[in-house]
Amino acid sequence: MLLNLVRTGAATTRQGLENQSELGRAVVADRLATLLRLGLIEEGELGPAIGGRAPRHVRFRPRVGMILVAVLDHSSLAVGVSDLSGGLLAEHHEAVELAAGPEPVVQRLATLFAWMLEEHGSEAAIWGVGLAVPGAVEKSDGQRLFAPALNAFQNWDGFPFVEQLATAVGAPVWVRSGVQTMTMGELKSGSGIGLTDMIFVKLGRSIGAGVISEGVLHRGAQGAAGMIGHTFIEGGTLESVAGSEVLGREARLAAESGRSAYLAEVLARAGDVTVTDAGHGAQLGDTFCIDLLGRCGRAVGEVLAPLANLLNPSLIALGGNVAETGDILLAAVREAVYRQAHPVVTRDLRIVRSQMGGSAGLVGAAQVVAESLFDARFLQGWITLGSPREHPEFKEFLAQASAESSNRPVRPRPPAGMPA
Repeated sequence: MLLNLVRTGAATTRQGLENQSELGRAVVADRLATLLRLGLIEEGELGPAIGGRAPRHVRFRPRVGMILVAVLDHSSLAVGVSDLSGGLLAEHHEAVELAAGPEPVVQRLATLFAWMLEEHGSEAAIWGVGLAVPGAVEKSDGQRLFAPALNAFQNWDGFPFVEQLATAVGAPVWVRSGVQTMTMGELKSGSGIGLTDMIFVKLGRSIGAGVISEGVLHRGAQGAAGMIGHTFIEGGTLESVAGSEVLGREARLAAESGRSAYLAEVLARAGDVTVTDAGHGAQLGDTFCIDLLGRCGRAVGEVLAPLANLLNPSLIALGGNVAETGDILLAAVREAVYRQAHPVVTRDLRIVRSQMGGSAGLVGAAQVVAESLFDARFLQGWITLGSPREHPEFKEFLAQASAESSNRPVRPRPPAGMPA
C-alpha cells in the first residue's frame, strides 16, 4: 500500500503516508526502511515546515526496472521501451507479415527488444512486457497470473507465443486487446488525462471500444468487452458499414464508376484508393466522399449513443485510420450521439479525435504492465525478493514453458513459396 501511495503521488511524506494508510508511525517507518533497502524509493527534498520539522519527501524510483511493449496488428508491429512510470522512452514501427506464422514474429520481437534496450535502455533489468494484439484476449482462469494461450490470430494453432516471448526476455508478459491498450494510453497521456469515465473507439479494419469506468479498464467476463463492431445496424454489422476495408471498397467503386471525380483522379494516378483518399476528397468538397464519411459517422454515433446512455462517460475519443479522415466524420458522430442520448448524459460530454496516433497502444501497454506489477496480488509475491522476475509463479511459468517447448514436436515447414 505504501509503495503505491508513493508511486502514484497520493502521499509522499511520512505524515501523509500515515494519514492515507491509517498505519502507525512505527509501521510506516519500518516499511519505508524496507522499500529504501530494496531500492524502490529514495528520499527527496524537504517540504515546507508547518509548526515543526520540515518533512522530507520520499519518491518512487521509476528507473529501477524497465518495461518492454509491443503492439501487433494485422500488417504492422510497433515496439517500445518505458520506465516503471509507464512513460514511453522510445518507439519503433515497421511492417510485418503475420501470415508467415508466429515463430518469425516472436523472433523479430526478441530482436527488436534487444536493439531497443541497447539503443535506449539502461542497466536496469526488464521487469515486464506488455503485448497488444487484435481482437479479444481471454482473461486468465483466476488460478494463474499470466495470460492463456494467445488465439488472437487465425492459424496460429495455439502456438505458445506468450511463453516463448517470456522465455526470450526473462520477464512476465501481460496481454490485452489493441483497443484496450489504446484506451489506457488515451487515459494516461491523451485527452483522457485526469478522467475516470471515458470511452475510446478504434475505427479501422475492425471497430472496437475500450471502456474506463470509475478509473478502471472494464474487460468483461471473458475479456471481450467493447466489441461494438459486431452490433447490427442498417441490415449489417457496424464493421460492414463503417469498417475501413468497406469504406475503401466503396471509394474504389465510386472512382471506377465516375461517381467521384476526385477519387477517379486518385485511382488513375496511384492505381488504388483508400479510406484516407476519401478523407482528402471530403476536405476538398467531393460530394461522394462527404456523403460516405457522413454516413459512416452517423452509423458509429447511433451505436455509441446507447453506450453513452449506459455508461455516462465524460469523454468519447475516436482513434484509428477512419477517425483520422477529418472533421466531417467527427461531426456526424457528434450529431448522432447528441441527438439520441439523454440530455443529462450529453450535457458535459466531449467527443474528440485522439491525437496520440500510433503511440496510444504502446503507452497503454506500458501502463497495463506498470499497474499489474504493483497490483497488490502480484506485488506480494515478489516485493521481498526485490524483482518480479523472482516471483515464484513466474519462475514456475517459465519452467513449465521450457518443459513444454522441449516436448513440442517440430512442425513440418511447407516448401518454399507455399503458404505456412
